[in-house]
Amino acid sequence: MKTIIHTNYIKNIILLAIMLVGTASFAQDDEEEEGSKFSFSGSVDAYYRANFNGLNKEVPVLDTAGDQIGVIPATAPGSSFANDPGFALGMVNLIAGYEGDKVGFVADLVFGPRGEDAVFGSPFGSPNIVNQLYVYWNVSESTTLTFGNFNTFLGYEVISPTANFNYSTSYMFSYGPFSHAGLKADFDLGNDWSAMLAVLNPTDFTDINPFGELSFGAQLGYSGQYINVLFGKQGFNEVLDGTGALVDTDVKSLFQIDYTGGFDVSDDFFLGINATYQDTDGAGFYGAALYPQLKTSETFTIGLRGEYFATSEFFGDIAGIGSDADGDGSVFTVTLTGNAKVGDLTIIPEIRLDSSSEDVFVNNDLEVNGSLASFVLAAVYGF
Repeated sequence: MKTIIHTNYIKNIILLAIMLVGTASFAQDDEEEEGSKFSFSGSVDAYYRANFNGLNKEVPVLDTAGDQIGVIPATAPGSSFANDPGFALGMVNLIAGYEGDKVGFVADLVFGPRGEDAVFGSPFGSPNIVNQLYVYWNVSESTTLTFGNFNTFLGYEVISPTANFNYSTSYMFSYGPFSHAGLKADFDLGNDWSAMLAVLNPTDFTDINPFGELSFGAQLGYSGQYINVLFGKQGFNEVLDGTGALVDTDVKSLFQIDYTGGFDVSDDFFLGINATYQDTDGAGFYGAALYPQLKTSETFTIGLRGEYFATSEFFGDIAGIGSDADGDGSVFTVTLTGNAKVGDLTIIPEIRLDSSSEDVFVNNDLEVNGSLASFVLAAVYGF
């Protein structure tokens, strides 16, 4: 599972927020005078979370002398985001961009716990608030080149809560990848067909490439249905021992294939679909999910996410979904979600049931079992 790096960067937040606000003001002035193509958008979100049958608080662990040696955290699903107990913060997302006839850029900044989780990969231990930062060139009407750091092309769900129907995220999304750094070429092939080719850093290393290895991505799309592929080496191919001698080591090679799509069954009923498989030298994961959504009025939609997710070898323990003696584990999750629109504000009540193949969820009696029932109430404002 993705590692979370917590940093303190209040000064950076204030400075960059001022810069973005200044950019927005400049854009508004230009728009009035010259029809400028600058844009400014983003979102703010917060939530409340509680378990029905899980631990809702942290419990200190003491040694025999009465000194604290650790803590049992509040119980949460083994997926990313919306995992803190009680009232909690999501993130502030500020996006500035420019769209020219041929060239443009996007600067996407994130602040808060969800933002920290999203940009965990690089650089190590340093403040990082950049979710996306890229430039693009429309080489022709059918070809666009993008250079920089951009969110992944794999999967049904994304980092921004404004683009997801469910507020909590799936296991497939949480295992990633989240983002890439590199160069990609998008092609409009006509007749609803599209394609993409990319040369990338190893997965989620969005600011640096410490390994000297490259990954490669590809996508083929037709009428809203996409087949995505990602592959490449993910580690060091030269390692030295304590004497400085070269030690041979196997470099982990990642391969992932993913299907993302959906269908309008009727004017008010949509069915989203996601399936993925990843292998990294024998260890990996696979899963599938359905996203039926029914619009009951102009302001309310109800939806369900049903997901099966399984891991092999070391992945199970890292994910927090549990694993057996061979390192294999699985989880089945059902999430019932409502979206109530109040202008630009979306209220999202959610009931989630996680059932793991192993006993990993801690209850209020500090006992472990294989299931967790939880509730989330989120508020997401997009602008």
